[in-house]
Amino acid sequence: MHTREEQLKAFGRLLDIMDDLREKCPWDRKQTFDSLRQNTIEETFELATAISRHDMTEISKELGDVLLHVVFYAKMGSEKGEFDIADVCNRLCDKLIFRHPHVYGEAAAQNAEEVSHLWEQVKLKEKGGNKTVLGGIPDSLPSLVKAYRIQDKAANVGFDWEKREDVWGKVKEEIAEFEAEMTELSNDQINDKIVNDKMVNEFGDLLFAMINAARLYKIRPDNALEQTNLKFIKRFNYIEQQAKEKGKDIKDLSLAEMDELWNEAKRIAD
Repeated sequence: MHTREEQLKAFGRLLDIMDDLREKCPWDRKQTFDSLRQNTIEETFELATAISRHDMTEISKELGDVLLHVVFYAKMGSEKGEFDIADVCNRLCDKLIFRHPHVYGEAAAQNAEEVSHLWEQVKLKEKGGNKTVLGGIPDSLPSLVKAYRIQDKAANVGFDWEKREDVWGKVKEEIAEFEAEMTELSNDQINDKIVNDKMVNEFGDLLFAMINAARLYKIRPDNALEQTNLKFIKRFNYIEQQAKEKGKDIKDLSLAEMDELWNEAKRIAD
């Protein structure tokens, strides 16, 4: 690992390169906050993918891409005379110190749960910070992550189940309500927008309850779903590969044949 001096030197090198690119590269010179926004979102998701795969080399690479965007925005901010990378770092440092009174002040927190409760209290008091308990949750967050954050923030002020097991009653209730909406509906009725809206609402309630259950059992639902996504892809790719080896297109396989290969993939490919 590098020394602190080497780390600072590397960061300074990055800032120098960013200065060069902004001055000498037509593409980099053309970029704006708005033009980079979507790229930043994509880079963040690529980092999240690398993390989910526990690929440390790829994580290091993707962190560099995200850091490039931080430095890029700071450079554009300095050109406008609004802020520079020092402002970014100092504001972050000030916020970290303010939000950690158990480290830099007189408050006490013995475990991560107590720290979480303390954070919510501090953020409500913070100058220019959240004005409500659920404030500060970005509108653009993926719905799955947003639901988890909503429930977590509400729980930090005491709005939670007394016992985690109680959540299963709510999950069963939401399943029953969704099934009730589905009962005896024809395909035409399901395709009707008004009926479909009611189904969507009930299914949303069911998902929200399941995410709540995940939170109570210390499971990140987005991570759990991504693991299942990767597992499905791996198994389905196995089916496709086996079909090709048999000289078939996967579309030509019967459902029974695909099921057989799926079960084989569960034994072999996982």
